[in-house]
Amino acid sequence: MRAPAPRYAPNDGVIDAATAALGDMLLHAQDLVGEVSLTVDRDRLVIAMETLRDTPGLKYEMLAEIAGVDYPERAERFDVVYHLLSMTRNHRIRVRVTTDEEQPVPSVTGIWYNAGWLEREVYDLYGVLFSGNADLRRILTDYGFRGHPLRKDFPLTGYVEMRYSEEAKRVVYEPVKLAQDFRTFDFMSPWEGAEYVLPGDEKAAAPKPAVAQAPGAPSPVTADQVKRADDNVKAAEPQVDKPKTTDSTAQSGAGKPHPGNQPESKPVDPDVPSPDATTKSAENK
Repeated sequence: MRAPAPRYAPNDGVIDAATAALGDMLLHAQDLVGEVSLTVDRDRLVIAMETLRDTPGLKYEMLAEIAGVDYPERAERFDVVYHLLSMTRNHRIRVRVTTDEEQPVPSVTGIWYNAGWLEREVYDLYGVLFSGNADLRRILTDYGFRGHPLRKDFPLTGYVEMRYSEEAKRVVYEPVKLAQDFRTFDFMSPWEGAEYVLPGDEKAAAPKPAVAQAPGAPSPVTADQVKRADDNVKAAEPQVDKPKTTDSTAQSGAGKPHPGNQPESKPVDPDVPSPDATTKSAENK
């Protein structure tokens, strides 16, 4: 029996259906890399979401995620992005609105109850305000955290650091203190030829410049020199009294000379134990 769930629906006709349903609430629509994105009017976000949820042919009943994006160079620097899923059509769509630090975004908690925590995440990390959220508090950072860490103008070190104080017997907050002064590091690899003298190299003698050999010139090493070098090499002698010449386990320790999975060791009847198993059983007795 095939699964009753529908296949992933294509994007054909989604933008046309959304345009007809939303009207002037839709500011921009695009189908990019197989994903449909709709930009709607911020003040009429709740009406637009209800339309996308209830309109036949769209039916985006589930809110999967709310995310934020920061563009500091824009007047309305934040994008609040809603990811919707149609359970009946097995299709996803992205809806976005723009805002700044002061203009609140209407809350969609009246449509989807899980939007409460998702809006708190966006508020905590970006500072976006949501009107209509009855419990708009920080949810990921600490209670005394200053600023919003996912803003692109937020310093990487933050503003304060916390530690446990033995004197106060509690967690205290202090201004950030860097453990060391700023230093510049040279990541040039010495194998690639450093432009400075490495420590210790000043004691070594300067290498003699290599002299290029003319094309067609005879080799500077004669055949007699090569022969004398070969005579100085001693033949390697074995370090054992008697080299191993058989597969007997007497020379290598306990064990079997074969892995025990030979054809002659296997019984014809699978219910009959193998000769190895019979031998082991007799030895155990």
